Amino acid sequence: MADKKKDETPADGEATGGGKKKLLLIGVVALLAVAGAAYFFLFAGSGEAEAAAEPEHAGYAALEPIAVNLAGGGYLKIGITLDYTVAAAGDGHGGGGVDGAKALDLVISTYSQAQPADVVGARDALKEALEQKIVEAYTEDGVPFVKGIYLTEYVTQ
Repeated sequence: MADKKKDETPADGEATGGGKKKLLLIGVVALLAVAGAAYFFLFAGSGEAEAAAEPEHAGYAALEPIAVNLAGGGYLKIGITLDYTVAAAGDGHGGGGVDGAKALDLVISTYSQAQPADVVGARDALKEALEQKIVEAYTEDGVPFVKGIYLTEYVTQ
């Protein structure tokens, strides 16, 4: 009785199955490597560009505190300091910073519409709204002259 052994060599169609898997695996690894390299070159520098796009600090301009009548009665005595940029300081060549007239006008218009409860309870929200208005007011041709504000006095009655 003759033992019939199956041929240990796979048929032609079966032999290419392992090769296709290897080829597919190499292709996926290569694709991931290309995608990683593309991400690195395209997006890795964007953090540096954003940091460079932020205006550089040049100094502070403290404005005299003012009293603002609130909409619901009472008043708020508020003082602010403007954090101005190099562009406002004459690009580092001396210069005087910024004039606070626009900022004081925006303080009055923002807080005179507020209720006493808002001035006490929503202080941070009002400050953020004021800061955004002031930064927009001191931006010319896309160049910001003020990058932020600080509240230096805040008294309600």
